[in-house]
Amino acid sequence: METIFSGIQPSGIPTIGNYIGAMQQFVALQDDYNCYYCIVDEHAITVPQDRLKLRQQTLELAALYLAVGLDPEKATIFIQSEVSAHAEAAWIVQCNTTIGELERMTQFKDKSQNNGRTGVSAALLTYPPLMVADIILYNANLVPVGEDQKQHLELTRDFVERFNNRYGTADQPILVKPEVKIPKHGARIMSLQEPTKKMSKSDTNAKGYISMLDEPAAIRKKIKSAVTDSSGKIEYDVENKPGISNLLTIFSAMTGESIATLADRYKDAGYGEFKTDLAEAVVAVLEPIQTRQKELLSSDELHEILDTGAEKANKVAKKTLQKMRNGVGLGRKGRMTL
Repeated sequence: METIFSGIQPSGIPTIGNYIGAMQQFVALQDDYNCYYCIVDEHAITVPQDRLKLRQQTLELAALYLAVGLDPEKATIFIQSEVSAHAEAAWIVQCNTTIGELERMTQFKDKSQNNGRTGVSAALLTYPPLMVADIILYNANLVPVGEDQKQHLELTRDFVERFNNRYGTADQPILVKPEVKIPKHGARIMSLQEPTKKMSKSDTNAKGYISMLDEPAAIRKKIKSAVTDSSGKIEYDVENKPGISNLLTIFSAMTGESIATLADRYKDAGYGEFKTDLAEAVVAVLEPIQTRQKELLSSDELHEILDTGAEKANKVAKKTLQKMRNGVGLGRKGRMTL
């Protein structure tokens, strides 16, 4: 059985873009793969965080993982900082990655230009190696991500190839080279107010995104005010009609119906009717998730699942880390126990 790894930052409540682009995939894949799903809290501290809020958001995200349908009997669910191998492996990755590679990362270029290079933490430059470590520690064959993370997967693949060439052999590679898995539709959900820009939980305009914990009334209001165009025609045309195309993508992801089927059904309807039905489809998906998340947060079940997940993840990650340490010559081979 092939292995999958993926993770989400607990830096805020996930949007339906996170749900469609990643979390829906998590659930769909757990029956056919050996899955490791992580809450990457170490990535969140690349910017200052309130410690109590971060811990609460970490638990809320873990509860959402389970509430959307992840089964701890099928998937290993854990918190990144509870597996110390991530931080140690990231250092070995950094030592085998060039500054040029990291400076080409789109997120670093964008944020350093906006804030000035002296105004951002060094972790903004070096966090991609931590992401590489997250993936390689579990011998992941596939990594389900949104389109915006594809660049980081290419960095991972380049690193694995370089590391294996330097420290392994053709017959015995040390690390597994992963493939990226991007969904055909829904990989990039756009803002409801600026449909040429990705939906983001950090958007200063709250109307631009739907949080997974938004109340039904808020969801209906946001979809009603979503930007479309003046034609009134419901059709999928990303270049000329990005607004309605984005809403069709969301509708398809929430119902499982194809975009073509939905476009045909509403071809004679107005935007008002279409948006009303879309809002109800989103509410129908999110309400049960929200109810289940509240149940998990008020019980001991969540902590028991995370304890078990961390124990399982540690066992696998430590084995890979020891192989990396041996490869680069750290410690005393055969004498070090992790």
